[in-house]
Amino acid sequence: MNKLTTKPKLVDKTILLPFILVTSLFALWGFANDITNPMVSAFKKVLELDNFKASLVQMAFYGGYFTMALPAAIFVNKYSYKKGVLLGLVLYALGALLFYPAAAFEAFGFFLAALYILTFGLAFLETTANPYILSMGDEATATQRLNLAQAFNPIGALGGLIIAQKFILGSLQSDDLNADGTSVFETMNESGKALIRTADLQVIRNPYVLLGLVVIGFFVMIAVVKMPQNKDQETKVNISESIKRLFHSKKFVWGVIAQAFYVGAQIMCWTYLYQYAESIGIDNQSAVTYGISALVIFLVGRWVGTASLKYVQSGQLLYIFSLGALVCTLITIFIPGMIGLYALVGISFFMSIMFPTIYGIALEGQGEDAKFGAAFLVMAIVGGALMPTLQGLILDLGGLGYTDVKILGVPEVNFSYILPAACFIVIGYYGIMVYKKNF
Repeated sequence: MNKLTTKPKLVDKTILLPFILVTSLFALWGFANDITNPMVSAFKKVLELDNFKASLVQMAFYGGYFTMALPAAIFVNKYSYKKGVLLGLVLYALGALLFYPAAAFEAFGFFLAALYILTFGLAFLETTANPYILSMGDEATATQRLNLAQAFNPIGALGGLIIAQKFILGSLQSDDLNADGTSVFETMNESGKALIRTADLQVIRNPYVLLGLVVIGFFVMIAVVKMPQNKDQETKVNISESIKRLFHSKKFVWGVIAQAFYVGAQIMCWTYLYQYAESIGIDNQSAVTYGISALVIFLVGRWVGTASLKYVQSGQLLYIFSLGALVCTLITIFIPGMIGLYALVGISFFMSIMFPTIYGIALEGQGEDAKFGAAFLVMAIVGGALMPTLQGLILDLGGLGYTDVKILGVPEVNFSYILPAACFIVIGYYGIMVYKKNF
């Protein structure tokens, strides 16, 4: 075959080790994301919070992305991708280790601050690792390469959920029930509650502290390995001119909007899966099994989607998957019970390719502006902070329960999924506009 017609390699062998190390970071932040999702329900019970206050866990977690994404891009512009990764790992480890004093003080605000700092690190990693992966080869294979790297994100997420189920939710005394199904914790006096609260917060603390130590190990490995540089994306660029160019691109601007709605939808579907399950009589620890199933389906969808990108245009695939997600969401809303729960789990298959595909489409052809483009796409993760909070407000409409009132004939926990449905409509619009080359 003539060399001119040879399809570009996905990853060159000369940079395979750096590619593997950077790809491992996707699993590392996936672990943090999904060990944290069940913590909304855990903190609610241990610290006796309402749904809105408990949702501040996600506000702190994803708010850190919004705060630190642009500073991360500025740092990378001044220094390098490698130094951006290393600083991200330092902040990640610091936030995780702060769970130790947070548990000692038994202060919800301290836990929120620890999560906020932890996600400063994740913002650095995502702002750096995503465009770094895109730059590790030919632009023609960039979106496929990012989908491949992102396929390892749900592997880490699965690990986070399994740890949450086996070592956190399964060990929380505040989740114990009496023979009649009522909560043991809620019927205790204040001194008894204080003892259980102390023990449960230590249970929540330990996996995060161990995670911090693991992250330090990754810091050491990446620090000693020579990482490749991309001459276009490692060059220093004028920040204001770069941002101006980016925001003159409709494809980029709408990509940021679509990404905000996608992350909001993902976090709502994964966070409130536990409340949905509880509303039909499934306890938190058992509900994690459905969370794990969602992640397995997500992982399968990611691999299927990555393979499909060889044959289907990325905007078209995004549109098709958005329609599938919308159908599943409508079933979740209007068919309460196990069918609704199965549909909620099934949404994950269709969400699987959305983040990296939107990311790759939005940054396609941006060249040296990609590092700042990456920052705005990571800032869009703030959708994961705002939208679950809105869903929490819907859940509080009738009280602290999840089936206190009916809206459009269904309990408020079902109706609350109208928010993810709206998100998938926006994402589908972006996909079809890209496919028709209107952006």
